[in-house]
Amino acid sequence: MTVPRTPSPRKAFGRLSLPERTFVTDALRTETVGGVLLLLAAVAALIWANVPGLHSSYESVSHFHFGPEALGLNLSVAHWAADGLLAVFFFVAGIELKRELVAGDLRDPKAAVLPVVAALCGMAVPALVYTLTSGMGGGSLAGWAVPTATDIAFALAVLAVIGTSLPSALRAFLLTLAVVDDLFAILIIAVFFTDGLNFAALGGAVAGLVVFWLLLRKGVRGWYVYVPLALVVWALMYNSGIHATIAGVAMGLMLRCHRHEGEEHSPGERVEHLVRPLSAGLAVPLFALFSAGVAISGGALADVFTQPETLGVVLGLVVGKTFGIFGGTWLTARFTRASLSDDLAWADVFAVATLAGIGFTVSLLIGELAFEEDASMTDSVKAAVLTGSLIATAVATVLLKIRNAKYRRLTEEEERDEDLSGVPDVYEQDDPAYHLRMAEIHERKAAEHRRLAREKAAERDALTQVTGGASEEHHGPA
Repeated sequence: MTVPRTPSPRKAFGRLSLPERTFVTDALRTETVGGVLLLLAAVAALIWANVPGLHSSYESVSHFHFGPEALGLNLSVAHWAADGLLAVFFFVAGIELKRELVAGDLRDPKAAVLPVVAALCGMAVPALVYTLTSGMGGGSLAGWAVPTATDIAFALAVLAVIGTSLPSALRAFLLTLAVVDDLFAILIIAVFFTDGLNFAALGGAVAGLVVFWLLLRKGVRGWYVYVPLALVVWALMYNSGIHATIAGVAMGLMLRCHRHEGEEHSPGERVEHLVRPLSAGLAVPLFALFSAGVAISGGALADVFTQPETLGVVLGLVVGKTFGIFGGTWLTARFTRASLSDDLAWADVFAVATLAGIGFTVSLLIGELAFEEDASMTDSVKAAVLTGSLIATAVATVLLKIRNAKYRRLTEEEERDEDLSGVPDVYEQDDPAYHLRMAEIHERKAAEHRRLAREKAAERDALTQVTGGASEEHHGPA
């Protein structure tokens, strides 16, 4: 009689498949470089805005207007950065989300539930923390959405700076979390920050998106077709009253991200590979340059912790994000009976949740939208976002450094390729050819060790004979 097998429990944060690991590694490499540029841009903005001799020039450049007035696009430099350049960022976010839905972790509902629930809790709890903090202090509730967004580029830049070798499963969780986070941030912007609608412009934008989709379906190729059309759709979306970045994510979601037979990469993957460096290396840093330039002083920093709105943002990022994501992850694992990977501890998940408290790009954007009519509060909220992100960075750095040696060992194990096949050994354990290659390697090593053993034995025997002969000569009869 065959004994029924008990299914092994599902592992949370288990090892990624090789294709998924390769994609995540490539994506994170670009985001990390972009994150370092983002950090540099933020620092440059703070210096530019706070050095007395440079402050006026920062204000002049940020508020310099250009663009066709007849089309409703005579915007300031800062406005172009927030509405124009960030559309590129959200375009890439749309492609990432589509890829996750059709080819990545979100394709499998069982695998998707963990990052989705974690992301939802990681947005709901910060919003609740802000609402309670600001409401109890008699402040405005308009900024409830500011601390809900995680900045993946900034978080990965922190990882790069502190040199933490975070295992790929945790990095993938952070990336997927940020993708879902971006989706809900887009929905928040579309639903809660649309004042009035111009239905003619909105209809034109929808028509442009339909044309964009039909061209993709027909297999039409050529950037000279899609780029002008994308610009028209973006301009119409901007004039419709809906935030223009929605056009970017809509077009990103339309790209095909599953591969047909014979394709090495899908169209979405190819476009993302081309546009991601533009987004991470140019669009987002320029947005940071013209959004992070707030006046910083001892009094301003003290005000961050005394004003209910700004204190709500700081606590939302540092406390709300951490406990929201960690709590959502723990509850999901608890009720789906998923066990944590043997190599990781819940302290590692808590550290990543703390790292997700770094909110920058989207938080700054939502802060501008939430307090659009109050320039002073807008600057205060930006300072709060910077302060909260800095505190989250410091806490995450300490927590991750404690386990850095463990992470380094796990990363080295993931990347070990003793047979020099170009594929990490952990992904070849079920391949007979791998074990044959390893047997040949070990046999060559064994033969080399036998040769060395014979040589050392011969050298030792020769030395013994010489020493013995000298002893006999010394102790012989006179």
